[in-house]
Amino acid sequence: MHILPHLSTRQYSRVVERWVSSIGLDPKRYGTHSMRRTKAAHIYKKTGNLRAIQLLLGHKKLESTVQYLGIDVDDAFSEQVDL
Repeated sequence: MHILPHLSTRQYSRVVERWVSSIGLDPKRYGTHSMRRTKAAHIYKKTGNLRAIQLLLGHKKLESTVQYLGIDVDDAFSEQVDL
């Protein structure tokens, strides 16, 4: 079995850039970071599970996740209590 090395951050970025271009989108508007944020925002909107998003993104503080998602801190924490 031949194990391939991991992609570097730059290699991954190039793969995403080519993929985005190949489906007719502007690669300047869609990058690895914007897709990371978008995916996290979609999952949060669908589930309301802030802790899951925190773990997914690898944030140590829940407040960092709230700030990253651009949601209101009070709303985020009140939703967590209501669940």
